Amino acid sequence: MNVSSDSSPCVLLVEPDEALASHVSLDLKESGYDAVVAQDATSGLRQATEHQPALIVVDRMLSGESGLWLCSRLRSLGNRVPVLMLMARDTVDDRVACLEAGADDYFLKPYRTEEFLNLVRLYLQPDTSSSEKLRFGDLVLDLTTRRALRNGRVIDLTMKEYDLLKYLMEHPREVLTREQILENVWGYDFVGESNVIEVYIRYLRLKIEDEGEKRLIQTVRGVGYVLREA
Repeated sequence: MNVSSDSSPCVLLVEPDEALASHVSLDLKESGYDAVVAQDATSGLRQATEHQPALIVVDRMLSGESGLWLCSRLRSLGNRVPVLMLMARDTVDDRVACLEAGADDYFLKPYRTEEFLNLVRLYLQPDTSSSEKLRFGDLVLDLTTRRALRNGRVIDLTMKEYDLLKYLMEHPREVLTREQILENVWGYDFVGESNVIEVYIRYLRLKIEDEGEKRLIQTVRGVGYVLREA
């Protein structure tokens, strides 16, 4: 089995366009990453198992099974590696479809080298977290394992779910606006209005309230969200 080294994180690119795949692969290699390319969902799934990449970049439009299918399949198999989706359209429905498939983020075509590499660096930056834990009531967030625990129940989170919950738990009982959340969790503004934050909040609530526990993430209508007991 080929496993990427600590010094050169492996990025798996699933892209059917050979010219684009070559361009992206070269950019990744010049930035110090190991790049592995697959052209369809089936080979991408196999490469994900063989190479254990630190990041997976998937084009939504693949021949045969789609990029959404591949992402959903990876998640169903327990693969928690961050997934970035390459998309040609930027509508709310497209964003929601990516999130529901388990993608952590997306990059809108046409491909732009520096913007793409900045997003890759965001997901592959070294984890400097200590073994500290954030606590709020019976909810615990382990900064080392990037997992949440509630009443002893372990809750797996995607990278964006983790980042969002961490931000909320770092500011307990403080009302956070949607703009603050976008800036501090995503690091950039989405173009136009979207319900991406609402979708993530809904997913977090489903996970941390799975056993009927009381709601901790409260909606402040017209403003944003706050972590507090009702």
